[in-house]
Amino acid sequence: MPELPSDRRYTDQHEWAREDERRVTVGITDFAQDQLGDIVFVGLPTAGTEVHAGQPLGEVESTKSVSDIYSPVTGTVVESNADLDANPELVNSDPYGRGWLVILEAAEEGALEGLMSAEDYGRAIEEK
Repeated sequence: MPELPSDRRYTDQHEWAREDERRVTVGITDFAQDQLGDIVFVGLPTAGTEVHAGQPLGEVESTKSVSDIYSPVTGTVVESNADLDANPELVNSDPYGRGWLVILEAAEEGALEGLMSAEDYGRAIEEK
């Protein structure tokens, strides 16, 4: 099983989410960035944008394709990772760190409860 940070939850669309009180940091998983290949552009929403769980919140463009990024929770964008404008490859090199995408203010507490644990996500991607 791949190494997955256990301090976050995962979606079946390969996003990760880490909650700190009601702030939720969102990114894509190492598995996702590996499948996409070299990322050349990341399109993210601006602060104040409302997003809904399971709906697209942005997109990642790689040398292979363009893929939607889905919001793991319902809430409002607090911050987008401005470093990705000049360095989209951070999503490839550090998907769980400097390659984060957005920080959301979750609409409700416990927003991540319905998402997969690291163990569950690891099993899901092993089956692919």
